[in-house]
Amino acid sequence: MSNLSKIVYVALIALILFPLPVLGLPNVTAPIALLAGLIFAFAFENPFPKFNKKTSKYLLQVAVVCLGFNMNLQESLRSGAEGMMFTVVSVIGVMVLGVMIGYWLHINRKTAYLISSGTAICGGSAIAAVGPVLKAGSDEMAVSLGVIFILNSIALFVFPPIGHMLDMSQTQFGTWAAIAIHDTSSVVGAGEVYGEVALQTATLIKLTRALWIIPLAFATMFIFRDKSGKISIPWFIFIFVLAMVVNTYVALPGGFVSTMVWIARRGMVVTLFMIGASLSLKMIKSVGVKPMLLAVALWIVISLTSLVVVENTIV
Repeated sequence: MSNLSKIVYVALIALILFPLPVLGLPNVTAPIALLAGLIFAFAFENPFPKFNKKTSKYLLQVAVVCLGFNMNLQESLRSGAEGMMFTVVSVIGVMVLGVMIGYWLHINRKTAYLISSGTAICGGSAIAAVGPVLKAGSDEMAVSLGVIFILNSIALFVFPPIGHMLDMSQTQFGTWAAIAIHDTSSVVGAGEVYGEVALQTATLIKLTRALWIIPLAFATMFIFRDKSGKISIPWFIFIFVLAMVVNTYVALPGGFVSTMVWIARRGMVVTLFMIGASLSLKMIKSVGVKPMLLAVALWIVISLTSLVVVENTIV
């Protein structure tokens, strides 16, 4: 592990947090942060892999909670109602289709189930939650997380341009991104790039979707006949809702709200840099063709079907 990689890693995070506009450097956007992380991962070995993994997880949760202090509960529920209805159908549909395609491609049963879970709900978070219940091995977890992270990274770059090309409204795009993009990090990043309403809609629907981790974990216990598995509940989602409630019914000081928004936005981009920095060439090579085919097939299905539904039901 070279000192150079440590210096570059710390310098990039500092630059993302404090871009120093006085020097003519603009704020780093979500796609740029992810791209910087990817370039770093391909150029260097990550000097702090454990720190990178843990910090990105908890920093995203803090950023999402802080974002809640800038959202109105009633307006958010109105803008996300249609997307929540489609969530039920899409989660079940993707799980069933994923298991069927996995069987057809002769993919390991647990690997196919994990990839389907990550596509149906919330990417790496769903895989991390279901994996222990499933008693998945380290190889199965690594392959599943690898394919989801690769597609998740691609989504942040391609979804906003597609949304603009199709002239989607912010509510339409936020709903589509929340359903079709895997991880909460890239959903929030894509929404931020598209606009404030898209960001709030995407965040609300994605976090509502993430709650499906709980019933999925119980269903997994039944399917795989193991009631001893540990269920990981995403508690930060309830804190996010509480923050929205407080912002809706309490007159918060403007300085407090602006500080929370700054923490949320900077936290998001640092999280995306850390996610990119963890996606090494070694991880990409370890994925394999069949798991990638399964993940891409499911991604295309959920992206196209949700796009059609969103464009025909949401203004």
